[in-house]
Amino acid sequence: MKQEQEIIHLAARGDGVTADGNYVAGAVPGDVLLADGTLRHGPHHAAPACRHFGTCGGCDLQHCDDFALADFVMGRVLHAARGKGLAAERFAPAHLSPPGTRRRASLRAINGGGRPLIGFRQEASHRLVDLAECPVLAPELFAIIAPLRAVLARRSGRYGVDVALALTDQGVDCGLKGLTVEGLQQTEALLDFARDAALARLTLDQGYGTEALWEPEPVTVTLSGVVVPFPSGGFLQATADGEAALTGAAREWLAGCATVADLFSGLGTFAFALAGPARVLAAEAARDAAMACQAGARRGGKPVEVLHRDLFRNPLLTEELNRFAGVLLDPPRAGASDQVAQLAASSVAKVVYVSCNPATWARDAQVLCAGGYRLAELRPVGQFRWSTHVELASLFMR
Repeated sequence: MKQEQEIIHLAARGDGVTADGNYVAGAVPGDVLLADGTLRHGPHHAAPACRHFGTCGGCDLQHCDDFALADFVMGRVLHAARGKGLAAERFAPAHLSPPGTRRRASLRAINGGGRPLIGFRQEASHRLVDLAECPVLAPELFAIIAPLRAVLARRSGRYGVDVALALTDQGVDCGLKGLTVEGLQQTEALLDFARDAALARLTLDQGYGTEALWEPEPVTVTLSGVVVPFPSGGFLQATADGEAALTGAAREWLAGCATVADLFSGLGTFAFALAGPARVLAAEAARDAAMACQAGARRGGKPVEVLHRDLFRNPLLTEELNRFAGVLLDPPRAGASDQVAQLAASSVAKVVYVSCNPATWARDAQVLCAGGYRLAELRPVGQFRWSTHVELASLFMR
């Protein structure tokens, strides 16, 4: 006869795991798997905040309360570190962004049986969940879905449109990719949508590149008090709250560094947070992001020098890095193997590594530690609330 088994932790994809290694979907630590295969909910099992949970692939962990969610975020980071033999001298509690604060999102719109469906795909499926609510998105982003649905409802035939939304200083930046516009009537319908929804910008990519259909004034984002032009499709941290947690860690750790290199700098999220007390070199491969950062630095009078450089193909060399008291890097999910190898051989006193992938971070961190750095502090950040996607900030010192 089977025995009752308590769920002791969450696996990387969000399933509950018993001490015997059984994986149980929809379970959280403290739940009990009964002999008949059903669950008895424990103190950390929460009622999902969204009617679409369990179908929509956007969230995996709405059945977790904040304690279980924070424990999952911390566990992902700790597991990655321990897997490479890394132990932080200080390990901070996980920071969780609150609901309703996601300021960028990628949705899909299709003609679903004669009516437009707009939302996220189901997990491991191409089927689309037509969103009636979303407690993750900032209200300003969710408010765009209904008027966009109304515009698409006037169209016949098949279509599949990628919808990119971002919250900027002027409002919502909306990008549509894959929507064909033919004739004056369809063009005017989109312009009416942009005006009535008070969009900051509406861009369209019909397969020949992005063009702006509507932009009453230049679109910007404010990063640490600096107004920066926002390129269409530009990268922002998922939430302003998460950005504040990550930039706050960088400021704290690099305080006293007169010169800092910000590698994979994007629009300058960290460069502008650090500039003033420090002179900052911001290195970025994407030309539009580098130019936007440069324009923001000039407008704000910040001591930020922008270097347009592909750090994957042409990393800063050890002798170039040795000019800096501190280095911050925030690479894509693939990590930064070649750049980290140069850092590991450098004399830079402090390295702050921000990552959206604990596995590639741990691989790179092992190289830094083999080069003589010690992992002084580690801070997990859960910007993507109710998701298995985890971020972190880390400090390495010589």
